[in-house]
Amino acid sequence: MITRLKVSGFKNLVNVDIRFSPFTCIAGANGVGKSNLFDAIQFLSALSDRSLIEAAKSVRDESGKTTDIKSLFHRVGDSYDETMRFEVEMIIPKTGMDDLGQEAEASSTFLRYTLVLKYVDSQNYLKSSGSLEILQEELVHIKNKTELQQSLRFNYSSLWLNSVFKAQARKAPYISTGKQSDNISKSDSEVVSDLAIRLHQDSGTEKGRRRGAGGKPRRFLAKKLPRTVLSDANATESPTALLARREMQSWRILQLEPSALRKPDDFMSVSEAVLGMDGSHLPAALYRLAHELVEESDYENIEEVYSQIANSLAELITDVRSVSIDRDEKRQLLTLLVTGKDGTSHPAKALSDGTLRFLALAVLALDPNNQGVMGLEEPENGIHPERIPAILNLLQSIATDVNSPVDVNNPLRQVIINTHSPAVVQQVPEDSLLVAELKEMIANNHRYKGVCFSCLPDTWRTKIENENISIISMGKLLPYLNPVIDEQAIDEDDIFDETSQNEQPKTSISKNTRPKKIWKRIFVS
Repeated sequence: MITRLKVSGFKNLVNVDIRFSPFTCIAGANGVGKSNLFDAIQFLSALSDRSLIEAAKSVRDESGKTTDIKSLFHRVGDSYDETMRFEVEMIIPKTGMDDLGQEAEASSTFLRYTLVLKYVDSQNYLKSSGSLEILQEELVHIKNKTELQQSLRFNYSSLWLNSVFKAQARKAPYISTGKQSDNISKSDSEVVSDLAIRLHQDSGTEKGRRRGAGGKPRRFLAKKLPRTVLSDANATESPTALLARREMQSWRILQLEPSALRKPDDFMSVSEAVLGMDGSHLPAALYRLAHELVEESDYENIEEVYSQIANSLAELITDVRSVSIDRDEKRQLLTLLVTGKDGTSHPAKALSDGTLRFLALAVLALDPNNQGVMGLEEPENGIHPERIPAILNLLQSIATDVNSPVDVNNPLRQVIINTHSPAVVQQVPEDSLLVAELKEMIANNHRYKGVCFSCLPDTWRTKIENENISIISMGKLLPYLNPVIDEQAIDEDDIFDETSQNEQPKTSISKNTRPKKIWKRIFVS
């Protein structure tokens, strides 16, 4: 779970500092930089798992093409920033496994990870793009609950905090940056080329002491590193760094594509099926989840699991009797089916885009193994305006409940969405809302426009002292709050592509949503 993210020098994110809660909605016009924030999160996630170059190329441009590495850096005119900097505070899981199946136990669960990257021009005429070099990489822990409470400013219960927080009494960082040698007479350029990243041994847990961990740190010459040191952490040397890596690997930005959601799956894809970031493998993921929940939880049969998915879908559309997976033994295929109250079964290819997206989110909500950060752009796409409260309630239910301890029924999950829809802004809790705006900035005597993230007055972010908090006035928020709900009859295409539905949908607004209060504050002020 990300609690705070600082980014500078990445695309149009300059000196950006955002504090997150379990559910965050970022509103703003198209083109202001909402997606760039998601790109930064995706880039950090990729850096925990891939090489520097592969991670950079995984960030797609607006056309979906592979990004030129230099284009990731902030640009004013023809001038690019030389470095980009990331600093993220996060809560990591207490336990996990490394790539070799070795169990890891964190000695601290609230960490701060810092990474500074430099662009290096290619010296090889055969290469069209340059490369990246690490100037700084650090991983440190938040030492005690007092420091933690200064960082976690949203409301939460002591039950939740005690279930996620763990801190070791240690002075050394888990990863640090320093000079390779103790020679202090070198020039600045020589010192930079002599930088070393150190992976410190982690023996804070009983298991770590039994393994004999706690020796001298391993040194890596920064200039020659093809990937971050964090991305190579394992359970034996540094279990806490390994679990930080696992946390960052779990950050996913969903791009649910109707074509992927409609595809059936073959039988061979079931055993370890997870929902793809594009929505692929939905039938296999639900089929696998249903059988796992029957084996590992209180569900008596797979029909009971499917029934819970159907109940969730009924919050979006009322004409739902059941959800199931059809097994075609002859073709060895799994197909998602939704059956209406008239007994007619509709395969995924006959369902509307909005229905398919809702089903995918319902599966993610039910899966206890779905943990970490889930980003979703414009969740209102394909959803009738009257049904927007239903999908927002579902998204908020996916995020961890900070009033209860984290366990199998309340996984440590976070949801971040962005939108330019007035209907969405009306329905989300005020505390969860950030507004992205382009503002004029000055650096090195150059004027440029960078994105600024502002919060509403009298929300938890405004109560943080000694921070430059940007607050948006209600007058500027007003354009996002124009009534947009269409009162005309619901189109049949909102539910099934080929079947008409006459009943109006059920919608239930979360107790945390307060659109009336927003309207009242606008007209009273």
